[in-house]
Amino acid sequence: QVQLVESGGGSVQPGGSLRLTCAASGFTLDDYAIGWFRQAPGKEREGVSCIRNDGITYYADSVKGRFTISGDNAANTIYLQMNSLKPEDTAVYYCATGLCYSGSYYYRGDELDWWGQGTQVTVSS
Repeated sequence: QVQLVESGGGSVQPGGSLRLTCAASGFTLDDYAIGWFRQAPGKEREGVSCIRNDGITYYADSVKGRFTISGDNAANTIYLQMNSLKPEDTAVYYCATGLCYSGSYYYRGDELDWWGQGTQVTVSS
């Protein structure tokens, strides 16, 4: 059974940092592109960052220079290091497989990709 389990969310003040973790099971992470989406209340889902096994990464313009995605294939886990957090980063962050290019990240739907349960990130003073 495929599972993506996110952790590491929480509440932090502006300028703070968090590291999100996504532990994958039921499939080999190295065979898929994977990354992070986020969704804030009343807003559309946004692709934040993704990574492929050939080293290609993508970052949304809103997080470039502040967020870093990485993976540990041995642990079947990916991470999202989030620094210099802003209130507009507040959202539920989801780990998901998808199509990852240097300029974009797509979720292809439940028949082709997998989606985690999400972890809440709140940035507030």
